[in-house]
Amino acid sequence: MKNNFRVAMMIFSVFITGTAFAQSSTAIGTAKVWGSIDGIAIEGIVQGPSAQVSDLQIACVFEYTEGDIFNTPPALPAALNGLVHLDQDMKGLLTEIRKSGKFHGQANETILISPPKGTIGGKNLLLIGLGDRNKFTPDIMTGIGSIAMREALRLGVNNFSFASDLKDAGIDSPTALVAANVVKGIFEAYRTQTWLKEKKMSTFKPVSKVILLAGPAFFTTAGEGIQEAIAALKN
Repeated sequence: MKNNFRVAMMIFSVFITGTAFAQSSTAIGTAKVWGSIDGIAIEGIVQGPSAQVSDLQIACVFEYTEGDIFNTPPALPAALNGLVHLDQDMKGLLTEIRKSGKFHGQANETILISPPKGTIGGKNLLLIGLGDRNKFTPDIMTGIGSIAMREALRLGVNNFSFASDLKDAGIDSPTALVAANVVKGIFEAYRTQTWLKEKKMSTFKPVSKVILLAGPAFFTTAGEGIQEAIAALKN
């Protein structure tokens, strides 16, 4: 695993359709706990999905189109593209599983992969489908966040990291809103399961930390969305 190669790609990138924004960058590896909800810390880290160490790494992908993560623009250049790095570290599996139709990437579709130790930072990799890229809206990410938490609870992990990978796939997206919607969905699902647990209709091991991956130029902006979501959920 080439951790030092994951220098610029995360869920929110410095590039949109190949053009860099004139924004200050945050150093790779920077981490900050933006807050906590229901005893779960919400940490932001400037890191890519292939390098981040966690019990479960979650990455999001659209329905496959030929060469979608490799074509630039709209996808990011290979050196900046976290999905490309993930594909490389997984020996081309990300492309193969989607191109072959074994995983279609349809909206809310999931598949759990257990890569050999040392392949990527996550002990397990969960792919969540985003559906048709031409129909994407930020609202979709609320439901994706809920799926992420439900699967994490089902697997009994202590923590999980989440990357939406929208910029990698060539999708322009409002950073703060996407981050806020993911957090909203994560805790809607967690509170529902907690409610069921109180009624003796569910059992699960609590998650202690949720890690949201962000790119160097968008770490602060993502954090603003995360903090807004935390405040709203606490009201």
